[in-house]
Amino acid sequence: MEWLTIGTFARASRLSPKALRLYDDLDLLRPARVDPETGYRYYTPAQLERARLVAWLRRLGMPLARIREVCALEPAAAAQEIRGYWARVEAETAVRRDLAAFLVDELTAAPRKDTTMLELRYRAHSDRGLVRPHNQDTAYAGTRLLAVADGFGPAGAPASGAAVEALRFLDTEEVPAGNVLNLLEDAVRSAGEAVRKLAHGTDETGTTLTALLWTGSRLALAHIGDSRAYLLRDGDLFRITHDHTMVQSMIDEGRLTEEEALSHPQRTLLLKALTTDTPDLRSHDTAPGDRYLLCSDGLSRVIPDTTIHDLLATAPSPDTAVHHLVDAANRAGGPDNVSCVVADVVETAA
Repeated sequence: MEWLTIGTFARASRLSPKALRLYDDLDLLRPARVDPETGYRYYTPAQLERARLVAWLRRLGMPLARIREVCALEPAAAAQEIRGYWARVEAETAVRRDLAAFLVDELTAAPRKDTTMLELRYRAHSDRGLVRPHNQDTAYAGTRLLAVADGFGPAGAPASGAAVEALRFLDTEEVPAGNVLNLLEDAVRSAGEAVRKLAHGTDETGTTLTALLWTGSRLALAHIGDSRAYLLRDGDLFRITHDHTMVQSMIDEGRLTEEEALSHPQRTLLLKALTTDTPDLRSHDTAPGDRYLLCSDGLSRVIPDTTIHDLLATAPSPDTAVHHLVDAANRAGGPDNVSCVVADVVETAA
């Protein structure tokens, strides 16, 4: 058998000897032989393919634990895992791109010279639905803060209430546009701490959280879980949040279609919740006539986006819209609590 020293193998695989020692310690790439007297590591040419795969995956930025899983798979399954990993990287990059664009706009925007002012007109409505014995949702709408939280577990209702309560101070303070994302991120972190205290260190209790914070010209978004935010603008409906669920990750990876996801047995399984991960944060420019919807999955799981669009587009006011949306969810069986917040961006004279 041909033996390659660690130096020769490192050059051939484009991995450093230091990296090879680490991968040996992690049981990711074991040498074929270790000299019992000197401790020298030796490899075989047959190990080069795996070594090069490890090197390529590291260049992608894949964590070592994930690389170990990929290397253990057959080629077709490994390719599927790499495709899914990269889809998530692109989604996270898009979030950072939006944040970078927001910061550039903030630092380079010229002061407004017009006297047109914008404000929100809003309404919140939450309903137990027709099946669940208790309502574990919390919905809130105020002059500056809009929020929906969907609690789960033994203390789901207190959890969603505590999360929203931790944000309510934002509704009474003037919010500087240049600091809004930092302010919102700090508030969400406090909300997570409040929920953790209720959960007593377990994962059985938690909540989603989707919140919008108004600065007078923009809305800052914080989102984690499977509650949603939508924007109706110029007659078109856009979903501006990304579900943090198992089925959404499978859709992103191409393993599931949107239609298949509707009946998937794990469609309610969350990958992220307020107490376990950091939220998505971004900022949205607003325009007069915009209508925003925040909702728990008790609406979005039973009412298709086409119907949500029609109900939002035809309702004359936020108050009418939230009641029509909740009523539609209940007519569809009301299998879950359903909460909606609708806010319109309107012009006011300076």
